[in-house]
Amino acid sequence: MSIYLDHNATTAIDERVLEAMRPYWRAHYGNPSSLHRSGRIARAALDQAREQVAGLVNAHSSQVIFTSGGTEANNFALAGVAGNSPRGRMAVSAVEHSSLLGPARAWAEQGWDLDLIPVDGEGRVEPDTLKATLQPNTRLVSVILANNETGVVQNIAALSGVARAAGAVMHCDAVQAAGKMAVDFVASGVQLMSLSAHKIYGPKGVGALIVDKALDLRPLLLGGGHERGLRAGTENLPGIVGFGAAAQLAGEEWVARRRHLLSLRTRFETRLQAELPELRVAAREAERLPNTVMVAVPGIDGASVLMNLDQAGIAVSSGSACRAGSTEPSHVLVAMGFPAELSRNVIRVSFGMDNTPADVDALIAALQTQSAMVRNSTLTAW
Repeated sequence: MSIYLDHNATTAIDERVLEAMRPYWRAHYGNPSSLHRSGRIARAALDQAREQVAGLVNAHSSQVIFTSGGTEANNFALAGVAGNSPRGRMAVSAVEHSSLLGPARAWAEQGWDLDLIPVDGEGRVEPDTLKATLQPNTRLVSVILANNETGVVQNIAALSGVARAAGAVMHCDAVQAAGKMAVDFVASGVQLMSLSAHKIYGPKGVGALIVDKALDLRPLLLGGGHERGLRAGTENLPGIVGFGAAAQLAGEEWVARRRHLLSLRTRFETRLQAELPELRVAAREAERLPNTVMVAVPGIDGASVLMNLDQAGIAVSSGSACRAGSTEPSHVLVAMGFPAELSRNVIRVSFGMDNTPADVDALIAALQTQSAMVRNSTLTAW
């Protein structure tokens, strides 16, 4: 038995995406910047993919800057604003992905002031809290649209209204949200938005930063006019074609995907509550992604649960895949007020399109075994 329940870490590439990419490895391998026929074919494919990615989030194709992934897009958002602004303050939520918190702290080491925006017990950033955090010299605000660990969805439109009224640029990491819910760049009010292909059944190694054309960003890479002069270098054409195909499919299918994923999440949480009431679901009262459940397993380290489930043929994570191997408690749960010890005793379950109700039942059975082991060891110790 092999059951994969870690789709927030990555997804398997869709066969339809793979087929769309295939010609651009050999048959159409031209450089999109070349003027000959082979180059023009490549340019047409690049332009189509740009339109497909823009369509997923209701942006204009000219606003799509391709990157190597969500991490680069997040780094670019901060560097692009900070590199072209007088030194000031950045305000980022306390529950951001490490690919946003890391560069924010690096800018703080270079003289920027960094403010962490608190969240409530459900992991939400309230508009009034953001307003209280902002200072007259706050240049940039970044709040993740949907958290990669808990799945909590933020009211980005309200938050961007607060940020922009204060004169700050608003960025949002939409990597986990895209393809699982409606994402609208225009309606959100943000000026920068990060995306990634491999979270929506596309290839690894490609992402995008959606950029409001009114922004004056410092280029990330110099040496050519690629990507509106903001990111020099020959584009990863097969990956970008795959991103475009995945984005188009996600846009066409997200309602059906959401329905399927939510049915699995509901089944899992209903059975948890009935059969394993000692397990605690983080942010249960908040709006969340339809596929994500972070569960605290009192009395046993999350990494141990993960390994035991892996031996049973079930793949989950103990939080963000980008901090795998860390013994530190989840910064997301700590920010939400979870005790540090309980924040170590968690697993994240993230369902995907290939999962079935039988997978949910197998996970419940495996967790019942884990819970029984804890109870027996406690009784023995007593």
